[in-house]
Amino acid sequence: MKRLDRLRIAFHCLLAASATSFAPIVASEVSPTPVVTSAVPGVSDAQLSADFWIARLAQPDAVVLQRDAIDAQNRRLEAQDPTLYDLRALPAELSRAQVTTWLRSLSEAPSTPLFDVNGKPVSQRVLRAIVSNANVGKIPLSRAARYGLVVRRANLRTFPTELRVFHSVGDTDIDRFQESALFPGDPVVIAHESRDRRWWFVVSPRYAAWIAQESVATGPRESVLAYGDATPSRVVTGATVHTVYTRENPALSQLPLDMGVRLPLHAASPLELVNGQHPYAAHVIELPQRAPDGTLSIAPALLQKNADTASDYLPLTRANLLRQAFKFLGERYGWGHSYDARDCSGFVSDVYRSMGVAMPRNTRDQSVSPALPKRQFDSADDRATRMSAVRATEIGDLVYIPGHVMMVIGQLDGEPWVIHDTTGISYRDAGGALRRITLNGVSVTPLLPLQFSESELYLDRITSIVRIRPDSKEASAHP
Repeated sequence: MKRLDRLRIAFHCLLAASATSFAPIVASEVSPTPVVTSAVPGVSDAQLSADFWIARLAQPDAVVLQRDAIDAQNRRLEAQDPTLYDLRALPAELSRAQVTTWLRSLSEAPSTPLFDVNGKPVSQRVLRAIVSNANVGKIPLSRAARYGLVVRRANLRTFPTELRVFHSVGDTDIDRFQESALFPGDPVVIAHESRDRRWWFVVSPRYAAWIAQESVATGPRESVLAYGDATPSRVVTGATVHTVYTRENPALSQLPLDMGVRLPLHAASPLELVNGQHPYAAHVIELPQRAPDGTLSIAPALLQKNADTASDYLPLTRANLLRQAFKFLGERYGWGHSYDARDCSGFVSDVYRSMGVAMPRNTRDQSVSPALPKRQFDSADDRATRMSAVRATEIGDLVYIPGHVMMVIGQLDGEPWVIHDTTGISYRDAGGALRRITLNGVSVTPLLPLQFSESELYLDRITSIVRIRPDSKEASAHP
């Protein structure tokens, strides 16, 4: 994620929400006039349930994209999207030029004032030390690529530091050094080491950034890359599930596993105890484990059979899109997957990941990816054109404005509604004044009344609508 993109996402994810009580927008209107009846106007308890939206559908469980088509799209994404990395295609020897390019594109020295969590300015001395710890001047001319598996949910950072920094005093949610997160079983290529030898710069399939060394176990290339392809497996379909408690192996005890994580099953004997417990009421999964010397081993752990998991990725249906999205409803907004949560782009990508659909990590990259079917907009598209497009959206469509993404969940009285992960809302009250409400979580809102700024609606700033559907030729025609 480039620094400008991070700034845009941080600002525009602060906006969103309203409800059916708002007056409908017509093409000539500058903004809608809502009737405010609650903190989030017009949103009823019924609308906060996936069942409400599913009940309005004909054939909600019809498959809209078959598994072979999803696999083909994922292959196109890997081949065509420059923000993704094919770890199998990376060279065995990483050149200084390549590693330097990766680091320079991310770990630029901060050029604006930063504050710590207590509101105190971060000194230039501290910032110079953090930049120096990236050790860019010590990248060797050539280095053999090393491979590893992530052993626990771990932050990806702009720099090799745990220091949380912010652009203004009191803004302690959006950490400017937080990039994303990786999950148990994610493969990485280790490209560089920090000066203090506590961090690695890693390349994962969707992102390249700094990760704490203690979160990665190193192993042979073949073992690392084969882990994610092993069958049979279990796919996490809940927002988060946890492995069963075990005192015998604390590293694998109550380990959080996020939606879409896929884990191989362990071929255990019916008579074999697993971590001191009989496994008949649980799935025995295999998890990567880090030895004291940092090397990789694979160990069994238990996942309760009543936990929200499946034997494969869920079918891509409208009902499943709604059910999966609403499992996150009310979860705290987490910039860059912080707070053990997710942000707007992480939210939609985790929902689609539970159905086996791969997506780029960041909002802008999702909205322009050459491999994803989409309708794009520019300044030549007037409000009437945009209005027609959003009223033709379907469940699961992803609507992008600069720095933010929303998932369409249906229509009420011809007006599109969305679910999105946002820090706040902006709308006009009955008197026409611009109002803001802090949400800081996954929220349900109508789309049309959302204010982008004092003079613009979200509608006016839509950059693209992505629709995951069978034929990529639809990209130029829909919605």
